[in-house]
Amino acid sequence: MVVETPAPKDQAGASAGGGDDGPGLGRRLLSFRVGAMFVRNTIVSCVAFAFDLVLLWALVEALAAHKLVAATFAFLAAITLHYALARSWIFPPSERGVTAGYVYFLINSTVGLVVTIALFAGFMALGLHYIPARIVASVFAGLTVFLLNAILNFRAV
Repeated sequence: MVVETPAPKDQAGASAGGGDDGPGLGRRLLSFRVGAMFVRNTIVSCVAFAFDLVLLWALVEALAAHKLVAATFAFLAAITLHYALARSWIFPPSERGVTAGYVYFLINSTVGLVVTIALFAGFMALGLHYIPARIVASVFAGLTVFLLNAILNFRAV
C-alpha cells in the first residue's frame, strides 16, 4: 500500500508541487486584500473620470475641438492615467509587461464602455433620469473592469 503525502505549501497556500489548493476565486475576491484594491481602484477611477471631464471641457471650450474628437482624446488620456496609477498603486507588482498590460487595460476599458452604454440606455428606457442612469451604469461597469483587470490583466486575485 502506497500512501501519498500532500506536497508542502508555500506562504501563499499553493502546493509546491504546482497544483493550486488555495481558496477558490469567490473566496479570494471577498478578501480584505482585494477589498483594499477595490477602494484604491475607486479613488483612482474618480480621479481619472474627473481628469477626463476637465480635459474634455478644456479641449472643447478653450481649443474649440470637435466634441467627439475631444471625447476620444480625453478618454484615452484618462485611461492612460488610470493605467499608470493601477500599475503603481492598485495592483503592484504586476508580472505582465507595461505595453501588454496597457493593451489588456484598453480592452477591459472597452468592455466597460460597452457595459456603461448598454446599462445607461437600458436605465433610461426604464424612465430613469440620464444623470442617475449614468452614475448607476458606471458603478456596474467600474466593478466589471476592476474584476477583469484584477483577474486577467494584473493577475492580482
